[in-house]
Amino acid sequence: MTYPPAIKNITAGQLIRALQRDGFELARSSGARFIFLHPDGRRVTVHYHRSGQTFPPGTLRAMLQDAGWTTEDLKRLKFIPKHDP
Repeated sequence: MTYPPAIKNITAGQLIRALQRDGFELARSSGARFIFLHPDGRRVTVHYHRSGQTFPPGTLRAMLQDAGWTTEDLKRLKFIPKHDP
């Protein structure tokens, strides 16, 4: 899946808050690695050192795919603006 360019500046803090709003819970952490689980079985591993840190594009794309988020989900979570037709 291709995501819009607007998502490239998502910080670790923003991603974690969005995961939690979407039902993911922190299952465990080890150092800078945080593993979030969703009740339906999805798993996302977030590796970061500072909450303001942004991710390389490929890393971010992989985490979004692990979360199972579509472009509509990203709009719902306010990562990209909703455009009224």
